[in-house]
Amino acid sequence: MISKNAPQNALRGPIAARPTTPAATGADHLAYLARRLTPRDRWLTRMLNEHRVFTTRQITELAWNTPRVANMRLLDLYRWRILDRFQPRRSKGTTQMHYVLDVAGATVLAYEDDLDPKRVAFNRNNTVGVAHSLRLAHTLGVNGFFTPMVQRSRQPDSTARLTAWWSETRCAEHFGDTVRPDAYGRWREHGTEIEWFLEHDTGSERPAQRLGTKLLGYARLAISTGITTPVLIWTPTITREATVRRALAEVVPHLADPALVPIATASIEQAVMDDATDPSRAAWLPLARRSLGRRPLADLPEAWPHLPVPHTTPPEKTDTQGKSRPDASTARVAPPDPVPPPPAQFGAPK
Repeated sequence: MISKNAPQNALRGPIAARPTTPAATGADHLAYLARRLTPRDRWLTRMLNEHRVFTTRQITELAWNTPRVANMRLLDLYRWRILDRFQPRRSKGTTQMHYVLDVAGATVLAYEDDLDPKRVAFNRNNTVGVAHSLRLAHTLGVNGFFTPMVQRSRQPDSTARLTAWWSETRCAEHFGDTVRPDAYGRWREHGTEIEWFLEHDTGSERPAQRLGTKLLGYARLAISTGITTPVLIWTPTITREATVRRALAEVVPHLADPALVPIATASIEQAVMDDATDPSRAAWLPLARRSLGRRPLADLPEAWPHLPVPHTTPPEKTDTQGKSRPDASTARVAPPDPVPPPPAQFGAPK
């Protein structure tokens, strides 16, 4: 029998409306989420609370094996108001979807850490406002430095692991009166562990002026804490790296003790040419020990024999069991482990 075809939109299922803000933070919706959120979902919300914004590609590197599976789960989290999203405008083509934390996700995190959600400093306008921030590209660049390292860490046969990753905001809370690094990280591989402060250089500033001020701050921090922490400078191109190294060579001799600020540089362009899959495999060149040549991240401590072994855990506040806890005075959510928990087993909620 010949019949009239149904219009395409009639073949699609109904699109569920996202709950309003009061409904998303209400008891009924939180009860609904209790049986649907997996440990990996909760970990992702914690990561977004810490690092503000991730692209779909970065989230896939963090916790999923394929973009398709990641997108399917991200759609659920968006509909449940765990995450929000936006897509920046480009003059040509389209951009990836960008994800930030939403009200239901912030409420869940607060209850997980035994905090009053009203005291947690979450403002949806500010969170989504990152879409218009002049620092959006810089934030994504810093996050893109670490997400491939997380991807490598979570491989079943990997002997390496990213053991700590602090955001610029958390670094500012701890060291902001002296210096404001773009991030703090710690990497363990083949029994060697190295910690560092990251300076993500976008090539838009004069390196001599910026780095001169920064290096003085790092030197003061090393003196005040008694801890020598390397500074890794990640540049976009080989040419920019050379410019930065010349600027550093002018500034470092003026430090009271240059050994307090070990420095190494690398570039995205060089890493791509070397087929390095993540910054831990990139060719890092120590500033004061050029004769040693470029080396991967885990081998950098050989360039600085005076470098102490990193402390067991970063200097976060701890409870009586040694577990990290938020600062009660600021209602700060505890920092996440940078490597996600394993995915839910077969038969568990996805």
